[in-house]
Amino acid sequence: VTVSVLYWPAMPGDDAELRAKIDAVAEKISALKKSKGAQDPETKAAIAEMAQLRQQVSKGPTESKEERKAKALEKQKQAASATLAADSNEQGQAQYYASRVATINELGNFSAPEGSTHTAGAYPHKFPVDMSLAKFRQTFGSQVTEKGQVLRDTIVTVAGRVFSKRSNSGKLHFMSLQQQTGSSDGTSDASATLQVIAMADDFECDAGKALMGARAGPAIPAQKTLTETIQGCHHAVKRGDIVGIAGYPGVSNTGELSIYAVRVVLLSTCLQMLPDQHYGLQSVQQRSRQRYLDFIVNKNNVRTFQARSKVVSYIRQFFNDLDFAEVETPILNMQAGGATARPFITHHNELNQQMFLRIAPELYLKMLVVGGMDRVYEIGRQFRNEGIDQTHNPEFTSCEAYWAYQDYNDLMAMTEGMLEGLAKKLYGGSCKVPYNPVDADGKPINPQPVEFNFQAPYKKLRVVPELEKSLGVKFPEGAYDTPEFLAWIIEQGKKHNVEMKPPHNVPRVLDSLIAHFLEPQCTQPTFICDHPRVMSPLAKWHRDDPRLSERFEMFVNQKELVNAYTELNHPLIQREEFVKQARNKAGGDDEAMSVDEGFLLALEHGLPPTAGWGLGVDRLVMFMTNQASIREVLLFPAMKPTEMGDDAPAPAAADGAAKA
Repeated sequence: VTVSVLYWPAMPGDDAELRAKIDAVAEKISALKKSKGAQDPETKAAIAEMAQLRQQVSKGPTESKEERKAKALEKQKQAASATLAADSNEQGQAQYYASRVATINELGNFSAPEGSTHTAGAYPHKFPVDMSLAKFRQTFGSQVTEKGQVLRDTIVTVAGRVFSKRSNSGKLHFMSLQQQTGSSDGTSDASATLQVIAMADDFECDAGKALMGARAGPAIPAQKTLTETIQGCHHAVKRGDIVGIAGYPGVSNTGELSIYAVRVVLLSTCLQMLPDQHYGLQSVQQRSRQRYLDFIVNKNNVRTFQARSKVVSYIRQFFNDLDFAEVETPILNMQAGGATARPFITHHNELNQQMFLRIAPELYLKMLVVGGMDRVYEIGRQFRNEGIDQTHNPEFTSCEAYWAYQDYNDLMAMTEGMLEGLAKKLYGGSCKVPYNPVDADGKPINPQPVEFNFQAPYKKLRVVPELEKSLGVKFPEGAYDTPEFLAWIIEQGKKHNVEMKPPHNVPRVLDSLIAHFLEPQCTQPTFICDHPRVMSPLAKWHRDDPRLSERFEMFVNQKELVNAYTELNHPLIQREEFVKQARNKAGGDDEAMSVDEGFLLALEHGLPPTAGWGLGVDRLVMFMTNQASIREVLLFPAMKPTEMGDDAPAPAAADGAAKA
């Protein structure tokens, strides 16, 4: 969609106001195209609004009646043109779709057309790939080095997606293949590409067909149209198609490693027009909804998820090396416990019972420690029915680990060792991780470059002393879970203009104070330690002050990354803490816990001194891969539904499909 934006000289009266509206709508269109894409209904509505506003602009009162009529006619033409421009992409897609379906029908839907000598239809069941594109480069990059050199005694097969094509003449055509998926040879790369040269002298030549026939293993498929003429083959293959190539390794006259095609096999037809090759796919909304399209067009984005895979593998290996056992615990729970969060609720038909998607695996993992599994961990999905923002997604990945006979000091050292080692693995032995993400326009988000230093030891901030320093007052003597302390801490928050969301109870108000005063100090890796016990119902009391807990949260870039504590293993005190939580829940705190009798029963059988640890994997990947939004490290993040569904075809495309 092309939008013309007119800039007018300032004029008095209604015209000046109208032109100000036009400028505002122009900015709105630009923002919508970046965030939601040109095909979004809201974007189209803004474009239509622009057309209507432009019709209202006058040139002044001196025009004659005939001039005004001519001008009105011209405006009608412009409005019609704007409407046509808004729909042109859809109409072009419909025509493109119909032409691709015609190609499929010509090749044969299930097999080659009856009576044909060809061996495959439009969708072959198999193509014998000798090597990935990266392996091809690795293998032949040193064997063929001279310009124009071609190994015409060697036939190699590769496959990939066509991302560009061009022709020099009717007898010489070029394609570029890309391959983003891994392969068994372990050499595939997100950016692996290879040039295909299709020359009339090589295409379906007798020598090449003889070499293909002499190959061991499955035969290379042959398709109608693609084996008849080189021009027909080039016309049938479009950008976005997945093709198999059988050809000779060689080097082009310009020195580029290439494969000289003897046969091209269309393996899967791309029925949709891909975004412009130069501009790519910029809309964050569309990239998140159609991750497959994001990977096709923005091939370097795959690297983020390859890095995510390395991060998860490193965490798993780290715990395996410490002799931990990886386990799996239920996702459907009868009671939402293990954390303070609002759960998703569902219903089990067979049991006729309300169930909850787990918000944390903590209680199950501690039951395993009770049973004698002294070192356990789990990497898995958690579900919290809460907000969506730059660092929160309702469905997220965490790693939780429980280590018998250890305390939170041991887990601090373990955390430092893990993250320092991970940084070194990803960044060539350096503990320093650059973090300078950009927005959709490619502009840096941080005003100044940031570099996280994961080298141990990390800074420690102890909650009560640091809050006393920030508030300028000493905390009262006595317990922190009394109405008097609640009134005092609320008064302190108001005095310092701290945002405190209701319901106001001690844990929530203290959390607001920590977020206001302490978290902004945590750009570099930092431990916030020794929270008041009232904030940590599952943590053990501090050995130096029973009003506190032996707990720490580790922050990076002012965001929580790790939460850990010495576990509360006293069943009677744990029951008291659950009762307090239930009281908060009754007071309107829907994130508070309930009394979990099953877990209390397990504790009554004896939980050894244990340290528990939880890590937000998605946030860790964000910071390790230079991403500002959690959407960029989740393959399919939570999104608001669209009018037609996430991947529904545009109306014109659907109409074209029906006609085809």
